[in-house]
Amino acid sequence: MSRLLVKPQGVSGKLHNITPASAGWGYVGFGLYHLAEGETAVEATGDREVILVLVEGKAQISAAGMDFGEMGDRLSVFEKTPPHCLYVPGGSDWTAQATTPCVLAVCSAPAPGDYPAQRLGPDDITLTPRGKGQNTRYINNIAMEDRDVAGSLLVTEVFTPDGNWSSYPSHRHDEDNFPHMTYLEETYYHRLNPAQGFGVQRVYTEDGSLDETMAVKDGDVVLVPRGHHPCAAPYGYEMYYLNVMAGPLRKWRFQNDPAHDWIAVRDAG
Repeated sequence: MSRLLVKPQGVSGKLHNITPASAGWGYVGFGLYHLAEGETAVEATGDREVILVLVEGKAQISAAGMDFGEMGDRLSVFEKTPPHCLYVPGGSDWTAQATTPCVLAVCSAPAPGDYPAQRLGPDDITLTPRGKGQNTRYINNIAMEDRDVAGSLLVTEVFTPDGNWSSYPSHRHDEDNFPHMTYLEETYYHRLNPAQGFGVQRVYTEDGSLDETMAVKDGDVVLVPRGHHPCAAPYGYEMYYLNVMAGPLRKWRFQNDPAHDWIAVRDAG
């Protein structure tokens, strides 16, 4: 199995615990809890900032000494309603007690700056189409650079209809060369509907030094340390993924694979 493909560990509790050390990089962390009603997750952020995403279900959440009440709305991620999310700064604790069965994502990165704990959704998050034809997908931007709510983290959700491609044309963001490109590590947390389905993701560099093609199943995480990283949903199965990106500069600048850039040029015309 590819080292870039991370399978969930178990079916309850903390299923993913990806750290910079385990991923072999410097910025992005990703955790995921499956909580039964009444179960609790508690963590300290330390020197990292965190965005909690209620992927599914509801939970009573407190963070940084504040009670944010019950958060969450959709019981299935494929309802595609805007997610309830919470930014938690470095040097804080957070607690989530599930009030329904709950899937909670913990997105983390280094914590530069001084940003307050705050709700990031569902207000001001609108499901937005991107792409054309079989490259159409739908985006919930949780914390991209147009929202000055974090020091490092960039977080977004993507819904890809069955038979369509996503993160396509193939693009990369693996050089610290702003404004032409920014270095951003990235994780993809995948879900499939129906859950027994699969998707496909390729991670590759133009020189061929990295070239991995993976069948992703419901609950898998793909690591993107460098290179291009398109994915596709087979006919009959729609795909969701939650993206977490971070690097030395909180801006998303990328370059398409020159071999496939003609697609972006054509679609822009």
